[in-house]
Amino acid sequence: MFSGIVASVGRITKVEPRPGGARIAVSAARLGLDDVAVGDSIAVSGVCLTVVSKTHTSFEADVSAETLSCTVGLKDPGEVNLEKALRLSDRLGGHLVSGHVDGVGEVLKFAPAGESTLLALRAPQELARYIARKGSIAVQGVSLTVNEVRDAEFEINLIPHTLSVTTLRSLKPGAKVNLEVDLMARYVERLTAAS
Repeated sequence: MFSGIVASVGRITKVEPRPGGARIAVSAARLGLDDVAVGDSIAVSGVCLTVVSKTHTSFEADVSAETLSCTVGLKDPGEVNLEKALRLSDRLGGHLVSGHVDGVGEVLKFAPAGESTLLALRAPQELARYIARKGSIAVQGVSLTVNEVRDAEFEINLIPHTLSVTTLRSLKPGAKVNLEVDLMARYVERLTAAS
């Protein structure tokens, strides 16, 4: 589990195709890997990956063909948001995030709005029912609060701090992003369907 509070922006430095997927190498920047062991989980732009090898400043992870087919940002070198898995003693500053991407959304608008930035997105239609005004959503692994919802389109206000410490600063209209809806919304739906 993760909180959606990005700890560092790293960089995928190499993508090595393999049967059934790929192995990626990630420069972890200031994430700090001293307390990370092989087998631990790290969220890479919202995708929970298992560390298969590591140094003091980088790690490698295997990505299945299935994960590559339903996410964005793992097939090519580039910047990624990084977060280590939560420990039971950690503060939960964002919301509970599993690192299991529900779908890929599209950026419709990325524009200044006073001191903040307005981010408007379109989610896949099948995810729309899980997105609620003032609810939580993870975009590229970043825990954010939804301000407005219109069917499958929704808006978020990004504060300057969030832009300065995540890859969201480089978004543009047309960009694709990993989305994970609020875990609680999925459980509520499951419980009400069983009634």
